Amino acid sequence: MSDVAAHITGTVWKVEVSVGQKVAAGEVLVILESMKMEMPIEAPEAGTVKEVRCQPAQAVNEGDVLVVLDP
Repeated sequence: MSDVAAHITGTVWKVEVSVGQKVAAGEVLVILESMKMEMPIEAPEAGTVKEVRCQPAQAVNEGDVLVVLDP
């Protein structure tokens, strides 16, 4: 399993994936907004989305797990 965490503190602007979806390495999973800038969170490796632990408009801190991937 691979936890994909927020690399900045911000707000979830958009969740691009859903549970069960197959993703490629580098594919955008979540878009965060911080200081009026959009920051994409990408898959570090290919896999299947096992969990989505965030939702739009949710505040997150650096290091919070947003998505769990099953390789």
